[in-house]
Formats: sequence, structure tokens, C-alpha cells
Amino acid sequence: MKINKKTIFFSAIIILVALAFFPSPDNLPIKYVERKTGKIKTEKVAGEKWLVWLYNNPVGELSLHALVKRKFISSYYGDMMDSPKSIDKIEPFAKEYNIDLRIAQKQEFNSFNDFFIRKLKKNTRLVNMDSNVVVSPADGKILAYTDISGQDFILKGYKFDVSGFLNNKTLASKFKNGSLIIIRLCPTDYHRFHFPVSGKVSLLTKITGDYYSVNPIALREIIEVFCLNKREYVTVTTHEFGDVVIAEVGATMVGGIIQTYKEDIAIKGEEKGYFKFGGSTVVLLFEKGKIEIDDDLLKNTENNLETEIMMGERIAIKVR
Repeated sequence: MKINKKTIFFSAIIILVALAFFPSPDNLPIKYVERKTGKIKTEKVAGEKWLVWLYNNPVGELSLHALVKRKFISSYYGDMMDSPKSIDKIEPFAKEYNIDLRIAQKQEFNSFNDFFIRKLKKNTRLVNMDSNVVVSPADGKILAYTDISGQDFILKGYKFDVSGFLNNKTLASKFKNGSLIIIRLCPTDYHRFHFPVSGKVSLLTKITGDYYSVNPIALREIIEVFCLNKREYVTVTTHEFGDVVIAEVGATMVGGIIQTYKEDIAIKGEEKGYFKFGGSTVVLLFEKGKIEIDDDLLKNTENNLETEIMMGERIAIKVR
């Protein structure tokens, strides 16, 4: 069924009116560890009041399931961010979230999305090129699990559903008892993602799905988000780490997942693609016994804390 702009407009009006009569509840702050200092910090969340209302209020939840999770809402908003009119949003956004544009390759943009998918200057992110090291594929906040089947994921008693996530039971069986690493990109982060390892790249698998938020505010309420949202993945066959799944997960207001790599050979640190506007996630899966995840990442995850990470930083090594 085709939904026109008038329908979207009136749906948005209904949501805004409802929001006025049903205020957002208080939200637990999102804490994370700044890796370079080890300090615990509080995340400044873009659109926090909106997210809290959507995932913690009956009327908000109704709007979420009826409209906000739908592709047409995220696509429509993504189109708005492609418009030259969206340029006015760049300066206040960069200022509010302390985004350093000096490290961007260009300083002038033709839309908010052009700013959002900005490339960085060479050597801004240093990639650990040791062949026995796995690096972070993106800037963001990371959670790490040594054994998917033996550890709780986000909430006590919940295990990450690898088969549901990959939509492939045969492939999922290869990662039974394997390791899971999740990098969450906030709307304020650099939004290009890169290869964390080198190897032979499989054909891309695309899975259609919804567009729920991947922010912890949402995950506390809908833990199955990663198996519900749109996602794309490849398997990279490596000499050091066996087969590695690299998956990108869409989220609310993500205008698209764009793959920019051209060859079937991955080089660690080289760009794989980018997310258009919105917060999003990169998920890595490793076979059992292939990697040792860095201790600080595991310890912080056990304490229910994400760790701030930069693309190219070491996150794991080959099992000795």
C-alpha cells in the first residue's frame, strides 16, 4: 500500500498531540567507560526525550509499533536529511554534541546527510595492522561476549539468537558457542564502517525488517531488536580467525545502509560502507576458540557498561 506525504504529516501531528498529553517518564542515564581514561561517563543522547517516550509510555509504544518502526517513516526522514534545507541543522548539532569537524575531509556540506556521512582525514584513525589483531570496524560504544550461548545478553536470562539474526541455521551452527562483539554508533558518531579483519568476502545477504532504535533505552524494552531490524551481512574467511560475520543493522531514522566496497577481498581498516542519518550498529560474530577479546571490554560488559571505542583500535587477538 502506497502511503503519501499527507498521511505521514497527519500521523506526525497525532503523535505530537499525544506527546503533549502523555509526558515522558524519567529515564536511567546511559553510562559508558571512556577507554583511554577508564572513567565512567554519561552519554548525551540525541533525541533522548523522544526515545524515552516511545519505549516507556503506552501511547508512545502504540505510536512506535504502528508507525515509527516502519520503513516509510525512516525513509521519509532520511529524504529530509538529504535536502539542502537541512544544512541549517549542521552547525547547532555539531556544537551541541562537540563534534570536531577539523578532522573531516571537507568543511562545507550540501545537506545534513552529507555532513553525517563525512569522511575523515587520512591518519585520523590509526589502524592496528598486526595480522593477529582484530580492530573495531567503527567509532562507537562496544559490548563483547566470549560465548554467545553461555552468557546473558543485555538482560539476565536472555541469549543472543544467532540463528534468528542470520536467518540461516546452517551458518548459525558454525558460530554456536562463538564470540559476539557489538559496536553501537550514536547519531553523533562518525558513521562510516570498515573491515575489522582481512580475508575473502562472501556475497552480501540482506534481510528486510523493522527500524527500531538500537539505543539502550530501546534495548531495555525490546531485547529482540537485532533480530527484528533490517540488516545486511557478509562472511569474511580469514587465515587467522576462521570465518567472521560482519553485519550492519539499521535503526530508527536510518536512511539507508550503503555498501561501498567493490572487491571480494577485504583489507583490514579499509572502508566497507556507511549508514545514512540515524544511530546504527555493527555486529561481529567469531567461531568458538578463535579470538581472545580484550579484558577491559569483557569486564565492562560484565558490569553492564559499554566501552567507547574508535575505528582501528584493537579489540581482540588471535588465540595463542
